[in-house]
Amino acid sequence: MTAALRLVLLCALVAQLAAPAPVLAQGVPDATAVDNPSTAGAELKRLFDEDQAERTPVPGKVTDWAAVMLRDEARQRRVKELITSGSVSSGSDYYHAAMVMQHATEPDDYLLAHDLCVVAISKGEQQAKWLAAASLDRFLVSIGRPQRFGTQFSSNHPSRPPRLRPVDPSVPDQLRRELNVPTLAQAKARELKMASDSTRAKPQDGAEK
Repeated sequence: MTAALRLVLLCALVAQLAAPAPVLAQGVPDATAVDNPSTAGAELKRLFDEDQAERTPVPGKVTDWAAVMLRDEARQRRVKELITSGSVSSGSDYYHAAMVMQHATEPDDYLLAHDLCVVAISKGEQQAKWLAAASLDRFLVSIGRPQRFGTQFSSNHPSRPPRLRPVDPSVPDQLRRELNVPTLAQAKARELKMASDSTRAKPQDGAEK
């Protein structure tokens, strides 16, 4: 996503938060203004559910990630359209939109996901706390900088276990706790467990394969 498009999306967020709800001359809310956010909310929930279903393993089924990425891109385009149109309203709407956007592939989209989480949290959506940290971490990793909270693990080879990406040591665990993120020690322990699980899963020399 270009910097210009991201600016347009951010302006739409700010304008929506600042603008009063449209009303008719008689003081009755405009039906269109009421219905659109409701419709958008239902659609964002559906997009969120589809996004999560794509990432729920099905026993015996191999995931076609190339096809998933194409569907991700379509969902992300639709989320941006809803944001630009001013249809996103509730904290859960912003959270659902953020979850879809943080599965994009561009740094600016990860940053947009983080922005959406900030709005969601301001509207009382507690689930967005962890995602706010994770989306910022993903953005930083994508531009070659250390992550702040320690939510991102990756492997450079399918046969090797995921490793914790470099973490900024100046970030205190207190911030992690406030955002419902495991402490840095817990993240490192998870890294060790994944390495241990991977080792146990590999057949030992002379063992039955």
